[in-house]
Amino acid sequence: ASQIARGGGSPAPIGLNRRSIAHRYELPRVTLDEPGSDKRALLEEAARAARAYDARIVKAEVSLGEELREIMLATSDGRLVHDVQPMLRFGVHVVAESNGRRQSGSSGGGGRVTLGYFDGKSPGWHGREAARQAVAMLDAQEAPAGQMEVVLGPGDSGILLHEAVGHGLEADFNRKGTSNYTGQVGQRVASDLCTVIDDATLVQSRGAINVDDEGMEPGRSVLIENGVLRGYLHDRLSAKHFKLDPTGNGRRQSFSSAPLPRMTNTILMAGPHDPEEIVRSVKRGIYASKFSGGQVDIANGDFVFSLTEGYLIEDGKITAPVKGVNLIGNGPEVLRDVVMLGNDVEISDGIWTCGKDGQSVPVGVGCPTIKIGRITVGGTRLGA
Repeated sequence: ASQIARGGGSPAPIGLNRRSIAHRYELPRVTLDEPGSDKRALLEEAARAARAYDARIVKAEVSLGEELREIMLATSDGRLVHDVQPMLRFGVHVVAESNGRRQSGSSGGGGRVTLGYFDGKSPGWHGREAARQAVAMLDAQEAPAGQMEVVLGPGDSGILLHEAVGHGLEADFNRKGTSNYTGQVGQRVASDLCTVIDDATLVQSRGAINVDDEGMEPGRSVLIENGVLRGYLHDRLSAKHFKLDPTGNGRRQSFSSAPLPRMTNTILMAGPHDPEEIVRSVKRGIYASKFSGGQVDIANGDFVFSLTEGYLIEDGKITAPVKGVNLIGNGPEVLRDVVMLGNDVEISDGIWTCGKDGQSVPVGVGCPTIKIGRITVGGTRLGA
């Protein structure tokens, strides 16, 4: 285009070379081809299981979403790639009511999978899990407020890592100098227990991709290793700026959007501690199990996250459920305050979608049980 603008005429034709790609979600049969009656049966099974769990369940909603995204990409350096990207989303949301109190619970999962996904976690399992959360929280007490030790449960707690740390490791923010991690490659930014990776190669996971939206092959990027920042997630533009190879993280919502450095599956790797040992080490604190969302300032890492399921830890034991819990802190500081890290790393089965600059892409998160030495709990019971 610049050559034409300078009056140089049309550019020479580019010979395209079809590139082979990985097969991380090649499916024998996509869910869109399955009979509608089979899918309705899955929805009905989940709803029945939720209602049968407890008489206090007054509402059960179940959804199943399917997508088949086909992309073909030709690049100015001669790459030609083609990929078909399936996606299944299954969710259960329930409401429990007792003595004028109402609480909700949810469960869901999916990924780049077939209906065979339900051979592992059945619709009934998801229905019962959503009901369990809602019923447990009916007896929740007001949460204490103040600084205290917090234990983050495995799997879903990875969303805190994704939001409060992961975005700051996307190279466009560092290219612009707006990330808390700008200029810190090679420096210690976390506890030496912490190794953080972004891995697009997890077969059939929600964040898996065979090729990014710039035609590059994605892989497994080590971002933080034993507490030391090793690098950022790059698209082709940021890689050129930093004089590095792209990491295959140039993603976009659709053909009408510009590629940006984006996460795929972001994971805090396992540590040396037994999860039960971690809980036993806490005199008084909070156990965070499920998150409903939060807000993050990418420039400085400050965050507020709300819990949908949390419990008190008293004298080394998980005791009463608590409600109204907000975790308030700073992502980089929280990573530095990791004092114990479990050996039970889990990849969350949640239906996570990441938004950035008006674009949404599917992602995965994961982590083991994590003990944070100190974090502010924004509860509703002062002086507790």
